[in-house]
Amino acid sequence: MVTAIVLTGCQSTPVADEGEPAPPPLPAGLDLGRANRAAPLPGLPDWSRAGYREGENLPAEADYNPDPACRITPGELANQFDVRPDDGEDDSAGIQSAIDRIRTDCTPDAGFGKLSLIIFPAGTLEVSRQLWVDADYLTLRGAGHSTRVVFRPDENTRYDTLTADGSAWDPDAMTCGDAKGGWLWPGRGLFRVQSQAVEESYQDSCTEPNRQDLVKGTVNVHWKAGVKLAAKPGSAGIAAHAGDTEVHLAKKAKDFTVGGLVNIRAANTTRMYEEQQALPTEHELQNLHMRQRMYRITAVGEKSITLDRPLDFDVPVTSTSDGSAPIDGDEYDSKAAPVVDPVVGVGFESFAFTQEVPGLTPDRVRHDYGNFAPESAMHGIVFKWAADSWVRNVRIEMAGSHPIVTEEAKNLQIVGNQLDGSWNKGKGGNGYLRGSRVWDSVYANNTTRGLRHFTFQWSAAGNVVLGNEFDSDLNLHGGWERQNLFENNTVRVPAAHGPGNCTANCGAEGGGSEQGTWYPIWWGAGKKAVKWSGATGPQNVFFRNNLAKQTTPDGPFDAYAPYGTGGDTVFQFGWQAGKWQHLGRDGAPITDWAGNETADFAGHGVDTGLTHAGPSLFLRSLG
Repeated sequence: MVTAIVLTGCQSTPVADEGEPAPPPLPAGLDLGRANRAAPLPGLPDWSRAGYREGENLPAEADYNPDPACRITPGELANQFDVRPDDGEDDSAGIQSAIDRIRTDCTPDAGFGKLSLIIFPAGTLEVSRQLWVDADYLTLRGAGHSTRVVFRPDENTRYDTLTADGSAWDPDAMTCGDAKGGWLWPGRGLFRVQSQAVEESYQDSCTEPNRQDLVKGTVNVHWKAGVKLAAKPGSAGIAAHAGDTEVHLAKKAKDFTVGGLVNIRAANTTRMYEEQQALPTEHELQNLHMRQRMYRITAVGEKSITLDRPLDFDVPVTSTSDGSAPIDGDEYDSKAAPVVDPVVGVGFESFAFTQEVPGLTPDRVRHDYGNFAPESAMHGIVFKWAADSWVRNVRIEMAGSHPIVTEEAKNLQIVGNQLDGSWNKGKGGNGYLRGSRVWDSVYANNTTRGLRHFTFQWSAAGNVVLGNEFDSDLNLHGGWERQNLFENNTVRVPAAHGPGNCTANCGAEGGGSEQGTWYPIWWGAGKKAVKWSGATGPQNVFFRNNLAKQTTPDGPFDAYAPYGTGGDTVFQFGWQAGKWQHLGRDGAPITDWAGNETADFAGHGVDTGLTHAGPSLFLRSLG
């Protein structure tokens, strides 16, 4: 059992209780600190502010509060919270009580230089329900991978609403008073980094045991907090253009504060869908905010706010104010939504966890891309309305669905983790290392096995994926994800990795079935991805990746040309001559990436005009 781990730079020195074995040190990994960040190259996005606190090193021992009241040791977990390893008893209530105690007693005076700590013991802990990690500036740390959390979701945690065919969780069928299952998206997990605050009008809306989490945190994302926009002077119908930092509001900016987080949410328009080469389509267009990003506020005017970096998309006042025809006969508002109660400064370090499903073994589902237990499609770690948080040296074996997943998160650092397998990798989009609506974050030195994809989707932007080892594809899944960097990753995709290898509850996101195999890169064409979102956006960059594909079982892994064998070439997808361009062949945009995986799109939506002789676009040194 461990009382502290001293982190110095990239290494760590364990400090153990007397007579108890120390855990192994944290892996060194890459130097991701600000001093090792490369200067942005002309013409490329600026990734220098990605990751924890925009480039700060992850916390060292000096950043933790020395007050014993804010450092819960394994002995205190046992004696005060009845959390004991290897006793076969449910530890859910005790762990949640320890988190709640930190939130009440320590969080109000905490900060990035005064973090709290809960230390899990070596051995096995049992959890039966979702744990809310909503205490800011808190680290959950184990004794290395000898600390193992086993998640067995109980009847009030497993989904009790499935689709009619029983293939997946059905959020549309999950209701409770005024609450809807979609408010819970992306779904439940073992650890949920999200506020539990309930907006006043929902206080008595839902009391059912299997539904109470539907109303938690909704003040941040639903219509309650967002402020409608006004046109920028001289720009009819547009609240702000790409490149602007000032956003104009339709009312006084009393709900915004300097230093606070705000989500700028641009309404979908038919012109946007046209630009994405998604029209005409038989699929239903959606009134929602596909284009969005989270910013910090640097100034508040009477009826405007100023952002900490320029917008990378135009923001119409409404879905019709750019001259578009209404979608489904309706006019939809763009909004500036203050993130009312973000959870910040939460870390997970040096432990392992798994979800067990009765009657199934990992080998049974390893390369089967279906849903074997849809009622138990729980995620591992969920970040929702969270910022400046991290996961490092965590081993996740057999998650219910996504081992780590985001939805409205900024400046995360996911480093040095081992992710192995998922019980559900099929219909509805399961089993990813998934970055959805995640911005300015770093995924580095991770190893994954047996997952469906590494995915960016739904407006994910400004992220860096560096030095990972995957056996699944780098997947730009659709929804205007943009300006993400993939570099120095090793991807070896086996022949068994493909949607056609499926025996239980199979299907693609957005419905229908899919055959074939996946290659090391997947890109969301407008005609295809409009089924669930829309096209992949501009300037996603691939550089110095080692990509290989096995095309026949037991056959060789062949280098994936041209994007894994490019040397100094910087491949900018969805980009040509300094602006967005859909990938195309024979003078027409492609309708689906399938069948086009090995085509050379240079000059036809993939800009190859830039080269770089250095080892990295993000770091000065990979040493």
